[in-house]
Amino acid sequence: MIDFAAARRMMVDGQVRTSDVTDPRIIAAMLELPRERFVPESKAALAYFDLDIAVTEPTAGQPARCLLKPMVLAKMVQAAAVSTSDHVLDVGCATGYSAALLARLARSVVALEEDDALARLARENLKAVGADNVTVVTGPLTQGWQAAAPYDVILLNGATEIVPQGLARQLKVGGRFVAVLGRAPASQATLYRCVAGDLSGWPVFDAAAPVLPGFAAPAAFVF
Repeated sequence: MIDFAAARRMMVDGQVRTSDVTDPRIIAAMLELPRERFVPESKAALAYFDLDIAVTEPTAGQPARCLLKPMVLAKMVQAAAVSTSDHVLDVGCATGYSAALLARLARSVVALEEDDALARLARENLKAVGADNVTVVTGPLTQGWQAAAPYDVILLNGATEIVPQGLARQLKVGGRFVAVLGRAPASQATLYRCVAGDLSGWPVFDAAAPVLPGFAAPAAFVF
């Protein structure tokens, strides 16, 4: 029998704290949230490993959807500087772990998922952990969720090979957008801010993550 509470402590002490995550709210939330609930039962033993954990099977033309490595997610959330008054859009929430983490930090969270089965799991999981300030919605990830815009923070739960200008239009002035930009090994977690209607960004740390559906760069034409 796996001691998941001990595994959570080891994850936080060995992966999160050692990666310069110092926000005590993020640390407390990751110590409390049962990450094993958010992965397939067959992969529960991997829940606290330093891995992107697949929560779907790959299909023709689409890679598996994953939960981000705990360290990458924690550092992205810290970079976004989520406050208790913030309204947050979690793009690609998958089974809901990232939304559950954000729910402990923000006033409200809209968790967007385009896979219906994942959205159902996210609703069940978020209800089970008492994340009552999260609304799970379904739709194309690239379109965001205009109905609840504008947002103080947008978190992209994966990598994008294109600058997400469309999503950024759903930010409030001064809002923050964080995503992994590029494809490994040349990818970086990047923080964007909306200033006077313009989006400006800068890298905050090196990171790798699976590219989300709809966020791959168009194939270059080859003569």
